[in-house]
Amino acid sequence: MRLIIIGSGYVGLVSGACLAELGHHVLCVDNDESKVDQLKAGQIPIYEPQLSEMITRNVARGRLGFTSRLPALGKEMHAVMIAVGTPPQVNGSADLSAIFAVAQEIAAKAVHPQMVIIKSTVPVGTGDSVQALMHKARPEIHFSVISNPEFLREGSAIDDFMAPDRIVVGAGDETARNTLRALYAPLEQTGAQVVCMGRREAELVKCAANAFLATKIAFINEMADLCEAVGADVEEVAHGIGLDERIGAAFLRAGPGYGGSCFPKDTTALQAIAQEHGVNLRLVETVIASNEARKRAMGRRVAKALHGDLSGRVVAVLGLTFKPNTDDMRDSPSLVLIDALQRAGAKVQVFDPQGMNRARVHLNDVSFTDNPYLCAEGADCMVLATHWPEFASLDAERLGRLVRNKVLVDLRNFLDPQAFLKAGFAVHAIGRPPQQPRRHSLVAVHQQSARNPSRGGYMNGAAQRPSPALQDGLSG
Repeated sequence: MRLIIIGSGYVGLVSGACLAELGHHVLCVDNDESKVDQLKAGQIPIYEPQLSEMITRNVARGRLGFTSRLPALGKEMHAVMIAVGTPPQVNGSADLSAIFAVAQEIAAKAVHPQMVIIKSTVPVGTGDSVQALMHKARPEIHFSVISNPEFLREGSAIDDFMAPDRIVVGAGDETARNTLRALYAPLEQTGAQVVCMGRREAELVKCAANAFLATKIAFINEMADLCEAVGADVEEVAHGIGLDERIGAAFLRAGPGYGGSCFPKDTTALQAIAQEHGVNLRLVETVIASNEARKRAMGRRVAKALHGDLSGRVVAVLGLTFKPNTDDMRDSPSLVLIDALQRAGAKVQVFDPQGMNRARVHLNDVSFTDNPYLCAEGADCMVLATHWPEFASLDAERLGRLVRNKVLVDLRNFLDPQAFLKAGFAVHAIGRPPQQPRRHSLVAVHQQSARNPSRGGYMNGAAQRPSPALQDGLSG
């Protein structure tokens, strides 16, 4: 099949590359000429495992191309896919201006009836609005608007596209459904389930699914707080919960809260559309509030690990992106963490395997380092904020020789606590009681704290009170 994908961002690029890999001929259109020039030169503007190789391979095969101008849409074009961004507005609702602008352009360029596939995540009813807009612009041409939401996880998007757990098709007529089945036939033949439904139902599926997954994350994070209070291990609790097939183990990993391009945007958009229709989504509203509070609380965890005083302290933050295997910084918990640390008077030095360039846009007055060991050098506390696979092999003994104080705050329960305890670190994790190294390793720490109370620790058996700057910087 021949198709055009409008929008060469994350969803558009992955979808275009994968559909070309399946044997279709795909032209990706983007109005950002500099991005198009990059793509033509073989430079991929985002990081996603396998994506660069797949794009290069299909460009060489003549099945994938890039342009900044939408061509005339004749009968040789089987479908046009819309994959532009729908960012949140101030009130939380999705900004559909790009969707409607593209719909206008498609209508203007059409010289033959066209199938228009909305791949972007949109509120329920968007397909109706697009259909009406296009019919008004070109009443003489029939446009069939189809909802085909994406379920791509950043970091594993290629695998998710090529081996999906379901393909949702929202269309009102059999011709449109058959066209989509033909588009995804190679995947259906290998076992992928194509689920056909109405357009409004398909539009709701994506936001509802993400809201449910966000709820699981918020739930296990609150259980982690309870585990800490009662001296239990949240990892074992989550394992016991996840074995129930009605619940499942996915998204039951306690951490600093969810972020990224989907969960924050889709939950607030779902809440906004519900409010617009006079419906109260109390559970979704609570999940959003719980997650925001969760991210703000991470700075206080670091302060507690350093006995309450962050003024002048050096904190090394490992991992900046909202999850591993992506360079996406959108709504990353690390941004809230670093802001809280800085407002409390800490000096922050950071490292991320792929997110450093994008992080520079969001972060000020931090020290960017070239590797995790340089990041740890001279630090009073190490914080693991993103569980990149390469961090699992960090040398705890080497890190112990580089830091000023051996304190580790693992916000992902990812690092081996025994290795760091053996190296003399105090280990603070999520949903677990704090762990101290062997007694002999603590002697030097206590002596140092007694000599220099401003460096934290205990004096006369009592913990120091947080400084006014700390209370202000970590409030919320």
